[in-house]
Amino acid sequence: MHRPALIHCSLLFGMLLPLAAGAAELYRYVDDQGITVLSRQGVPPEFIAKGYEVLNEQGRVIQVVPPAPSAAERRRLLADKARAGSDAQLLRLYSGPEDVDRALERKLAELDALIGVARGNLQSARTQQGNLQSQAAEHERAGRAVPEHLLAQIGNQLAEQQRLQQDIARYQEARQQARASFAADRARLSELLGARP
Repeated sequence: MHRPALIHCSLLFGMLLPLAAGAAELYRYVDDQGITVLSRQGVPPEFIAKGYEVLNEQGRVIQVVPPAPSAAERRRLLADKARAGSDAQLLRLYSGPEDVDRALERKLAELDALIGVARGNLQSARTQQGNLQSQAAEHERAGRAVPEHLLAQIGNQLAEQQRLQQDIARYQEARQQARASFAADRARLSELLGARP
């Protein structure tokens, strides 16, 4: 054999050797009957989720693929991730519990202002409704039919009052939710800051 051909064969053999070594890997997994199986073909798809090990040609474990998490574990992992994100946001927003208290005061003041405006508008709508009803009463006392536009305006004022009352109730509910939410944030922040070294 000529020397260049020999070098060529040696190079080819050297390139194929790692492939042969890779082909010598074994896969160890547990089947449905609980029997440990060693296979050169790989792990069947239905057993991959249970986890498996990859062994080299000497039988040493070179890689461990852990079992896939259960549905409960996935939910717990997602909840832990969400909690970590929430905790990080709390620590970015507030340097201490007193910051949470100040933020709550600002939120309550904002909601109180909205309630005040809604109550003022409600009183105004009631006054307008009273004036319109007085006009309607004058028409009735005079023996005339109450004009349609006047009845429509009274209806509009009643609807406006109902809407404003719903707004006030919504703002009051938001006040309660804000108190609960900020109290939870304050407690968690105190817990996080207390846990710091």
